[in-house]
Amino acid sequence: MSKTALIIIDMINTYDHKDAELLLPSAESVVPVISDLAERARRRSVPVIYVNDNFGEWRSHHGELLDNALAGPHAHLVEPLRPDEDSLFVLKTRHSVFYDTPLQYLLHQQDIERLVLCGQVTEQCVLYSALDAHIRHFDVIVPKDAVAPIHEDLARAALRMMERNMGARVCTSQDLWV
Repeated sequence: MSKTALIIIDMINTYDHKDAELLLPSAESVVPVISDLAERARRRSVPVIYVNDNFGEWRSHHGELLDNALAGPHAHLVEPLRPDEDSLFVLKTRHSVFYDTPLQYLLHQQDIERLVLCGQVTEQCVLYSALDAHIRHFDVIVPKDAVAPIHEDLARAALRMMERNMGARVCTSQDLWV
């Protein structure tokens, strides 16, 4: 059986950016789902890896990003997703979780073959990460209720592309680890 990792994309967030007002409603709906997924993954010893945008803060680290997000007006969206002491954290600079990050090396070190991608934004970072995972020969699962879109129509198209063009399994979070 392939070893799986849960990848939480860009959920440590201050929501102080372009399109944040459009993203907030869907972010609010996925936070409890992602929190539940992370808890279920941890109970099954599935590695939980946060891959998060550094928001152009080149001197920051994951603890500083977390502190800033928890001190902001949308801390209620971050607190339930707070990484625990066993979580891994990778900073990214662009859309894909793989672009200029050590994630591929980390995954290979842990013999990970399957990625469950969740987080935000469905039609941007999740889509690009799924494509990059696919071309790196990882199996990809995307629980559609655990990804937050800005634009619903683009998100539906992105999920179809992930499933059809990249061979991703698109399912619900309840279909995982049951």
